[in-house]
Amino acid sequence: MIREEDKKLIKKLFDEKLKNDIKILFFTQNLNCEYCYDTERIINEISQLSEKITVEKYNLVIDTDKAKEFDVDKTPAIIITDKEEKIRGIRYFGIPSGYEFSSLIEDIVMVSSGDSGLSEKIKQKLSEIDEKIHIMVFVTPTCPYCPRAVRTAHKFAFENQNITADMIEAIEFPELADNYFVQAVPKIVINDKVSFEGAVPEEFFLNYLLKAKEE
Repeated sequence: MIREEDKKLIKKLFDEKLKNDIKILFFTQNLNCEYCYDTERIINEISQLSEKITVEKYNLVIDTDKAKEFDVDKTPAIIITDKEEKIRGIRYFGIPSGYEFSSLIEDIVMVSSGDSGLSEKIKQKLSEIDEKIHIMVFVTPTCPYCPRAVRTAHKFAFENQNITADMIEAIEFPELADNYFVQAVPKIVINDKVSFEGAVPEEFFLNYLLKAKEE
């Protein structure tokens, strides 16, 4: 799935940037999951590029306790977490292909290194959020602007465990996309209350999040 030249570049990046062990939790099912096989191939190939990455595979139908624990209701699903599974809000629903592959790699580096790269001002505002926030970022693999929106949402989730941020591949989950009137990507929906389109700066994204919190 991953080209050999890309594997070499990713391995070099991991060797330089990864500090702590991480887990990739992968949820699959045998039926009605067109992209589960390819998604599994991608994350397995990634895990082979660093000893600090472990993949744990779960079946949505069989491993119901684990799925319930992590609030997973569709597949393929990927959760990037730490060794102790304390970080739970960095989630992918759908294959992380095309432009979204870079988001996955950057999320792995972020969780392992412990650095979101956000400004101290934004970190401070995020730390003050004391209630549950759910962010959905609808994407397609061919959208060059989507990774920025996904990464911002995942950075927020990394900084505050009250925030859960889902990348949702709109083509794989058309009913969900229709429910939220997704006509262009990236489309971001926060707590089913506030929505917007486009890869906006982190400060603007935070303002939308705080607006949803107040409504």
